[in-house]
Amino acid sequence: MKRLSELLARAAARWPTRTAAEAAGDSVTYADLAHDVQELRDRLVLHGVEPGDRVGLCSPKSIDSLTALYAILDAQATYVPVDAASPLDRVGDIFADCSVRAVLTTRDRREDLLAVLEDFAEAEPEGPDLALLTTGAARAEGDPDLAYLLYTSGSTGRPKGVMVTHGAALSFVEWCAQSFDVGPEDRFSSHAPFHFDLSILDLYLAAYSGGTLVLIDEATGRQPRLLAPFIAERRLSVWYSTPSILTLLVQAGQLERHTCSLRYVLFAGEVFPTRALRALTEHWPEARYFNLYGPTETNVCTAYQVPLPIPADRTDPFPIGPACSHAETSIRHENGQELTPDSDGELCVRGAPVMRGYWNRPERTAGAFHGPAGDSQAWYRTGDIVRDSDEGYVFLGRRDRMVKRRGHRVELGEVEARLHRHPELVEGAAIAIADDQGAVRIEAFLCWRDGGQPSLLSLRRFCTEHLPASMIPDRFHHRESLPKTSTDKIDYQSLRSLV
Repeated sequence: MKRLSELLARAAARWPTRTAAEAAGDSVTYADLAHDVQELRDRLVLHGVEPGDRVGLCSPKSIDSLTALYAILDAQATYVPVDAASPLDRVGDIFADCSVRAVLTTRDRREDLLAVLEDFAEAEPEGPDLALLTTGAARAEGDPDLAYLLYTSGSTGRPKGVMVTHGAALSFVEWCAQSFDVGPEDRFSSHAPFHFDLSILDLYLAAYSGGTLVLIDEATGRQPRLLAPFIAERRLSVWYSTPSILTLLVQAGQLERHTCSLRYVLFAGEVFPTRALRALTEHWPEARYFNLYGPTETNVCTAYQVPLPIPADRTDPFPIGPACSHAETSIRHENGQELTPDSDGELCVRGAPVMRGYWNRPERTAGAFHGPAGDSQAWYRTGDIVRDSDEGYVFLGRRDRMVKRRGHRVELGEVEARLHRHPELVEGAAIAIADDQGAVRIEAFLCWRDGGQPSLLSLRRFCTEHLPASMIPDRFHHRESLPKTSTDKIDYQSLRSLV
């Protein structure tokens, strides 16, 4: 198998009448999904999409957007999913950065997108629920081997696109199939949005195994009192999300009121506070728990099965585990030299799951590797500091100012860059503070022109318009000036002492 789209074709041939996906009272069989995908693929090709082109997707999670992902792949194009609730200028920046050839979006969003996409027009006024926007601009070179581009927060305020090939994605899906005993009877949660790398397991392991993908809408996914009965009523057997969602379920989901048929509880994206994890395992004692680790650039590259029961006196987070069989890992110094197993250092990864690089960012790509990018022997630098142990790697922290917040990777530099779009802001800085449970909050320090401090309501409205929800600061501190180092740079250590 060489392409992700082959997973659906194989599932439709082997399990044509089984339910492929469910969402909001609707469902589709594998045979019908494959048929709808072929129709949309033909429509994309008719309107000029060629192998290697990038096609944007700006739509809430639904069976229609699932169809769109597979149709883009079936056209041998690269899908570029974005958060449909993100500010329009950020969506426009992403689509412009990778020169998308077409965009699939909901009909209620098409006019807004056309306002920020130059040279785009709607392909057909009448058609399915998804509107197709296309451009006649000169085609930008692409690569048919790229399955998708996932944009992550950038330190300059400019998001960067992680280029993932079909081979890299399939290596992960095949590792999952070998590691977890799943099959056609399984029902997979789809909690992560399609622009988040956790979605790759949900989407493609379900198709690989012939199981049912149960799409969870955003409103349900963020409200534990709705999510707990949803898990029970939909008879989910495989769960995958960030620990923060599972922690909310423990705290406010009233789990004792609902039965659970989960066989696997998989989590990734951030540290799971041990107290909350222990409580979850006591509510769902029959499930097997796995801590999966890996940045977007590698997807999952280490894994650790949590041994049960968790001792009452344990407070330390569990390790992220040893390397997965499809990846090779190493602890290295910042100069690339391999360190001894008892040393703290940066976790580096090479092998099948590693990204091709960052779209149109050759300097960033080069800096992300020890060795030439694209070389199978080059090590990708995760930026995470780890220590080896008998149970695998122990996560110690980040190398730079990138943080994980509610499972999303946030570059504090991008938060600052977007705060500086406020016309009255003179200077701003953002820091991240973790509490004793590992939860991260963002503190913003702001200096205003002529002391003209805006109201909290207007400031939050500005942030909603210019920042994704995961990047909006939790608190704002208004100051006449910001502390500086001897080189006239913002003194972040001093800021931390002010919180």
